[in-house]
This record gives sequence, structure tokens and C-alpha cells, in this order.
Amino acid sequence: MQRILYKELLKWKESPDRKPLILEGARQVGKTWLLDELGKNEYKNYIKINCDNNPKVQDLFSDYDIKRILRIISAISNTPVEPGNTLIFFDEIQELPKALGSLKYFSENAKEYHVVAAGSLLGIKYHQGESFPVGKVDTLRLFPLNFNEFLLAVGEIEKEQILSSLNWNDIKSLKSSYIELLRQYYFTGGMPACVKEYAATGDVLNVRKIQKSILHDYDDDIAKHAPKSDIAKIRIVWNSIPAQLAKENKKFVYGAIRKGARAAEFENAIQWLCDAGLVHKITRVSKIAIPLKFYENYSAFKLFMNDCGLFGALSDTPIKDIILGNNIFEEYKGAFTEQYVEQQIISCKNQVIHYYTNVNSTSEIDFVLQHENKALPVEVKAEENLRSRSLKSILERDEQLRGLRISMSDYRQELRFDNLPLYAVSSYF
Repeated sequence: MQRILYKELLKWKESPDRKPLILEGARQVGKTWLLDELGKNEYKNYIKINCDNNPKVQDLFSDYDIKRILRIISAISNTPVEPGNTLIFFDEIQELPKALGSLKYFSENAKEYHVVAAGSLLGIKYHQGESFPVGKVDTLRLFPLNFNEFLLAVGEIEKEQILSSLNWNDIKSLKSSYIELLRQYYFTGGMPACVKEYAATGDVLNVRKIQKSILHDYDDDIAKHAPKSDIAKIRIVWNSIPAQLAKENKKFVYGAIRKGARAAEFENAIQWLCDAGLVHKITRVSKIAIPLKFYENYSAFKLFMNDCGLFGALSDTPIKDIILGNNIFEEYKGAFTEQYVEQQIISCKNQVIHYYTNVNSTSEIDFVLQHENKALPVEVKAEENLRSRSLKSILERDEQLRGLRISMSDYRQELRFDNLPLYAVSSYF
């Protein structure tokens, strides 16, 4: 399995300003596997320290004497610790808060050593007893596999290379094949265990079982990590996301959760899900202009799940509706397609995304982002429907803007916007 973030890890390895690295990401997106690959492939020596229920390391961080810590690590692993030649990986680092604190001292006193860490996003964010080493660590964020990574995983290497080349003539000739693969990706999503099972067996029932198991694990995490007063509210918000995205405008409405529900009652629950990496919150902007941060309206937002495959499993969408025919593109009010596009964009260098509506909500742009130092309005169409009234209206009012329409239609450049095929989103960004 090839992950695009691996290239960023190599840049970190070679950087003269390298600090200890924390690889962030939701549970089961492949953080441990990716750092194992880095250690085994790129270093002479690789030491992996599991901090979860490991009696050998309970007293390792009794103080922050880095020389002593390195001696003990070498003895425990029976592996020499050589600057530049050894990767030290603290897995499940949230289970030892002092291990997280030690990263500051590795940064200040032993920068020549290569140290990485991974663990529960919640455990790291809500760690207790130690201050987070702000400014003393590098961070990278790992998301579920995007569509290009999925193609590589299922053996469609040449198709992925053509898609990445953005050679639109070649891409057009393979359109039907890309659409079929896109249906498969809508179903499997990008969770590594699901993609691995699908690539190995093609058994869609087993893939759905794995998705349900991941959702069950997420529910266990809610019970384990969330404040007791918020557990029920978090579950209500989480389970409401499919219905929220099935609405015409996709905007999150508290009243759709429960009659009379208010923001003050559920905002902590939403923030918890965001911190866990289980949902992405896309806030509204009142104007499409740089910098977008100036025009954010935090009271209006959409919530997307971290993975389109889990979205299908949580909503119990019949498997045949996803992988057979064009139902998945034509039905469900575009919920799957907007979820898919958001997931692809955000996986590209952790791109910050917004959406836009005017004052009276008569005009809506699905996504707005800063791309190449410009504001980019993005309209998403699930089919080959080329009517883009909202996008054209926005572009007519601002001659400085150029837009992007994402649909099943082939790539082409219009006067004021480009049309991008759905299956080319992660290649484009």
C-alpha cells in the first residue's frame, strides 16, 4: 500500500531543521503502519516502543535525562541508537504522558536523533499531567486513502499514473473505467483495512463488516474518552450526519437532531468529534475573497464524516446501490458525492475548506478554498448536469474570480471556470 504522505516523511527525515515528529490522524487510518514502513525502509536501525501497557517502559521517563533514556531504549530493544541512522518510534504515546513531554527535550538537547510518535488523536489532544510541547515538534496529518491511493492499492497503477499526469485526452479515453473504480471507492472508502480486504478478496460483505467494526470501535472511543456528560450528545450528533448531508443544502441544523435543540447544548459534542478526527467542520463564509478567514461565520457550517465508506456503512446504504449502476450518483441528493469531494480536497495537504451562501440563502457554493493564493469557488455535481447557476451568478458579480465545477463531465476550460471530472479531484489538488 502506497501513501502519498510518505514523501512528506522523507522530507522530514532530510530536513536540517527537523524536530521530533507527531503523526496525527483518526483511529485506524494507518499511522502505525506508515511509520513502520519509514523505519524499516529508510533507516539502518529501527526501534519501536509501544507505550500501551508495556511494563518495560513504565519508568523510562522518570526524568528527562535524554542520555539515560537513550541508553535504556537501546538496552530494551537490543539495538544501537545512532544519530541519523536510527529511527525511534513511540507508538500509542498518549498512554505515557511523560513520553509526550520528553519530545521537548529531544528537540532542545538531542536534535541529532530521529524521533517520531503516533497515538490516539484524542489522547494527545486531551493529555493530562504534561504540557504539550508547543513549538518543539513537527506535525503531519494522515487521512484515509484518497482515490489515487485507492487505485494504487487495488493494482490500477497505470490508471493512477495517467490520472496524476492530468493528460485529459488519455483520461477521457478511460472514463468508463474511472467511473467504475469510483463506484468501488465510494463503497470501500479509504480506511486501510477496508481497502486491503477489497484488494485481496473483492468480498464486499466482508468490507462492510470491517466498516461496521470500525464504527463500533469509534463508539467505544466515545464511551472511553468523552466526558460522561457529553457521551449521549456526541452519539446523537454522530448518528445524525447522514440525515444532515441528505438535505438539499447540507447545512447542519440543530433542530434536525432533536426538536428544540440549540447550539449551546451540542457545540461541545461537535468539537469533540472534530478533535477526534471523526468529522470535518466546514464553516460558511459571507464573501468569496482572500483571506477567507476574514469572512468566516462560525454559526453556520456543514459536518462531513472522515470517510465516504464509513458514511455508507453508518447510513446503511445498500451495497448494490453504491456499486451497481448510477444510483449512487443520481440519488441521495448528492450526499455521497459531496462527502467524497470534501474528503479528497482535505486529504491534499490538509486543505482548509469553507462554503458560501449569500444573505438570503438563494445562492450557494458547495466549497470555497484558497488555492494558489486565490479564492476558488467550487460547485459539485453528482451527474453530468452542467447547469451551474449559483457559480455563474457569483462569477458574474466578481470579475476577479475563476471557478471550478466538479461533475461527471469531461475536463474542459470554460470562459470563467474549469470543469473537472469527479475522479480527478485528488490529482488536481
